[in-house]
Parts: sequence; structure tokens; C-alpha cells
Amino acid sequence: MSGGAVKPLEWRWRPRAEPLPAQAAVAWGAAARGLHERLLQLPQEQQVGLSAMAARDLLVVTGEADALPWVDGIAYAGPTPEAPGLWLPTVEAPDLPLDLIARSLQREHPKRQPLLLWPRPAFVLPLDRLLPLSVELLARIDTHWSGARA
Repeated sequence: MSGGAVKPLEWRWRPRAEPLPAQAAVAWGAAARGLHERLLQLPQEQQVGLSAMAARDLLVVTGEADALPWVDGIAYAGPTPEAPGLWLPTVEAPDLPLDLIARSLQREHPKRQPLLLWPRPAFVLPLDRLLPLSVELLARIDTHWSGARA
């Protein structure tokens, strides 16, 4: 037996039989900007309990399902009961056992939990840097996005 590298897991996405409860809103591009604008309009008391993080052209907001805002083009995610620490789209799942995928991702991201696994565009996003939603955080996100466009 040779000591080669471990082959990465390969899987396909399939529709879920039962949707996961939504605990995150995930948006890219124009939908992310729309979500950002919607969050700016929320009264402060509705911001309580929401957390957010952003990357270039991406905005993720977590909270209770009924507190998550909606805008056109948004998608939703939630934690999987079968694999604690793994968040997936509410309506899709990989066709491999989730605990196997979670263990593989935890080897790649050993100190980063929970992890959001997304199909399109394909990415893994650690959710450990979410911050409580505030006007200040939204301003920082806007500044970050403005710098990314320059």
C-alpha cells in the first residue's frame, strides 16, 4: 500500500425530500446588495438576534427563520441534524452520507466551525466569523464591497 494523498470526496447535489429549517439567508451579487439594503431598513429591534458576514459579492445572515429577511434571488440554509457543524441549502443535499462529508471538510478546515457547504457557486464557507447585525457592521460591509469594486 502506498502513502499517496487522500482522494477528495466527489458527490452530486440532489433535492431534499424534506427541506431543512432555514437559519441563514445566503445571497450573491445583486441579491446580496438587495439583502444589504433590506437589512438597512430593518428597525433596530428586528436586527436583534441576527448575525451577518460578507465576502466579495456574498452576504450571509443567520437567525431564526421568521426573522430572516427576504429579497428576490435569495437562498436559505440551515444546520443538518445528521452532521453537527455542517450547514447546507434548505432544499438540496449531497448524495453521500453527510457525516462522511462533514468529517472530510473538518479535516480541511480543522479550526473553523460551523461550515456552510454550497452547490452553486460551489464553495465552503466557515461561519465562525459571523458578527451581530448592526448599522456599523452594515457600513463595514458596504466599505468592503466598495473597495472590492475599485
